[in-house]
Amino acid sequence: MAAKKRTTHRSTARKKLYAKRTRKGEFEDVQTFKKAHGQDVKRVSKAETAARKKAGQPARKKARKRSSTR
Repeated sequence: MAAKKRTTHRSTARKKLYAKRTRKGEFEDVQTFKKAHGQDVKRVSKAETAARKKAGQPARKKARKRSSTR
């Protein structure tokens, strides 16, 4: 299944927005670029997962915990 295309717009505050559309072309969801980009970065692609599995690494990288030195 292909990802839905996002149309870019600008808000009145000049922030970049992504608008997802339905098959009919109506707006389904409007997100800020910051929110959408953050989700894109968090998501791991099938190709990346397959490559990591082939290399013998875990499918996801584990987050490093901060050491508290207080």
